[in-house]
Amino acid sequence: MTAGPELATAEDIVIEIAIESGDWPDEDRLFALSEAAVAAAFARAPLKALPESELSLVFVDDARIQELNAEWRGKDKPTNVLSFPGGEPMNGVFGPLLGDIIFAWETVAREAVEQDVSFDHHFSHLVVHGLLHLFGYDHQMDAEAEVMEDLERQILADLGIADPYADAPLVADDPATGAAPAH
Repeated sequence: MTAGPELATAEDIVIEIAIESGDWPDEDRLFALSEAAVAAAFARAPLKALPESELSLVFVDDARIQELNAEWRGKDKPTNVLSFPGGEPMNGVFGPLLGDIIFAWETVAREAVEQDVSFDHHFSHLVVHGLLHLFGYDHQMDAEAEVMEDLERQILADLGIADPYADAPLVADDPATGAAPAH
């Protein structure tokens, strides 16, 4: 029996950050929050990646994410986060390019206030959410949403963050703002 490829731990993931637009916190804070969220996700979820796999986090404003959302999802409105996988897994292992997660400043900041949670906790949730999307998790169907949201709850609990889905619908867009749930 041959051994499979060596798998990455959270410490093996290379996180690249690019702040393109928006009034984001400084890069060091974003990196620290992202690194903690990625570490918690790798510790809890069955995420299989090649060592030295790259994860790109891009920080934009609502106008830019609206353009991307319209182009790639056919939804001409801002959303909080978009995930673009780096490729298909080989034998269930992802990498070396995990993909891009793009965050929208105004939407993320507004949602934190509306949900009465700290910016750091909401942002950490979206990092976890976006990362799970890169590994094939989805929430378009109720059964998929339950699996993904349960995993998010566990990861966030490991970070000391309260359940973001308490009293929230599984997949519906917010009728007041038109914003979609994290994607």
